[in-house]
Amino acid sequence: MPTSHAHLLDRAADHIETGYVFPERATEIASALRSRVADGVYDGLSGRELCEKVTADLQEVCPDRHLRLRWSDEPQSTEPAEADEGRAAMLETLRRENHGVRRVERLDGNTGYIDLRRVTEAGAGGFAIGAAMQLVAGTDALVLDLRACSGGAPSGAALWCSHFFPDDATHLNDIYDRGTDSTRQFWTSAHLPAPRYLDRPVYVLTSADTFSGGEDIAYTLQAHERAVVVGERTRGGAHPTAWHTLSAHITVTVPTARTVSPVTGTNWEGTGVTPDTPAPAAEALDTALATIRERADAPAPGQ
Repeated sequence: MPTSHAHLLDRAADHIETGYVFPERATEIASALRSRVADGVYDGLSGRELCEKVTADLQEVCPDRHLRLRWSDEPQSTEPAEADEGRAAMLETLRRENHGVRRVERLDGNTGYIDLRRVTEAGAGGFAIGAAMQLVAGTDALVLDLRACSGGAPSGAALWCSHFFPDDATHLNDIYDRGTDSTRQFWTSAHLPAPRYLDRPVYVLTSADTFSGGEDIAYTLQAHERAVVVGERTRGGAHPTAWHTLSAHITVTVPTARTVSPVTGTNWEGTGVTPDTPAPAAEALDTALATIRERADAPAPGQ
């Protein structure tokens, strides 16, 4: 096995051992990886093959969807990045992607529709969240499409969720961080960039690709009985993650924190978000709209 691979994987094991959110599992995972290196399991693999094989082995030992060795076709800097530099690069990417808001529409039947692909930070991207919610403020029902949402920031997930509750008194979730041995609570916001969306139905669309921050929104709204989830079971990644560059093309991602819902006492790690109304992802929007029409056509109580 090339020496560079052995050294690279030893560094990956170090990051896992010192950073993984569950210390008792971290030593087990790192030891298993080092044992496979010693046995020559990864001999002769290309960089991409190495990432695929190591990721499969890591998740065999510990099925954590965020625990991965990632390959990048584009070379990346191997110099340690300052935290501010890394955040600036991330925010620039989000800016180019309109902070994750792909599309906002008013559909037939006065139904609002938001296609959300990424979950931005609350501070830097709150204006985009507010703009989307402002455009659907006058609708009678809302569909929040997370079928292609790949994740994002917990603060942004909390800001999205805040629009569907009446005040700042709803405890959304907690995140425990191993590095600081501390827990941060996330509550609904007292002040929002758009009107609150209250007393109207909300439908969240999911797919097998919905991940991380997108799952956070779906799981939280479902747990608090504020939205109906329609679609497929999501991927199941609930652990905020640190990225460590190992080479110009390889990065190890290590979950360093865990989310806990005050409603369920747990999260969606490994299980995903289970839809209230199962449907193939391609049919989820039509399924939600049909339900909205049925509700609109139903006679009022007492009639």
